[in-house]
Amino acid sequence: MRILLSNDDGYFAPGLAALAEALRPLAEITVVAPERDRSGASNSLTLDRPLMLRQAPNGFFYVNGTPTDCVHLAVTGMLDYLPDMVVSGINQGANMGDDTIYSGTVAAATEGFLLGIPSLAISLADFRAANYAAAARVAADLVRRFQDGEFSETVLLNVNVPDRPHESLLGYEVTRLGRRHSAEPVVKSVNPRGQTVYWVGAAGPAQDAGPGTDFQAVANGRVSVTPLQMDLTRHGQIEGLRAWLT
Repeated sequence: MRILLSNDDGYFAPGLAALAEALRPLAEITVVAPERDRSGASNSLTLDRPLMLRQAPNGFFYVNGTPTDCVHLAVTGMLDYLPDMVVSGINQGANMGDDTIYSGTVAAATEGFLLGIPSLAISLADFRAANYAAAARVAADLVRRFQDGEFSETVLLNVNVPDRPHESLLGYEVTRLGRRHSAEPVVKSVNPRGQTVYWVGAAGPAQDAGPGTDFQAVANGRVSVTPLQMDLTRHGQIEGLRAWLT
């Protein structure tokens, strides 16, 4: 089995190192990740300049682009084979609910999915990130399950692991995405040159964190596994829109 690893925290991130260490006994691993932190890059592709591929002393490859660039470049230009899986992470912090729209971690996995490869995004659901080893064991378990029995169709799974020791995790729960309130206001400040600058505020609290959501599963100590899709069409509005336009 051959697995392509990526992330959005950069090729030097401890979560990526933990993921590679956990998966290396299970498969042939290739790492292609951004050269710096690209959190929040979403599914953006770099189209206004060329990309450069370099290799770090630890063997990881890195690209001066986004997480999507990394997977796209690896699959369509760097590798001479199609990976069996794309695994993205381990992200420092959760990617639940609306976070998935902005997440570079999820975007790297999404690019693999769009290229026809079963893909997995995995996040440690706390910015303190004290238990990368536990999340890495979860990733390894999911890869083993995939090896034992593939799905009948290509999947894109978003996995969020509570930040606790592996022995304290209370199993898996298949979930739906919850919803957050609006983000906190931007933070206004003045830089050393006297210019007004703005920092994007923190994500808002969970609005829909009820039964079946990723938020509730993680809060209850369970690993949240959410199947994602890329169909953005709001099918329920099609007939109403047709009537409006006639």
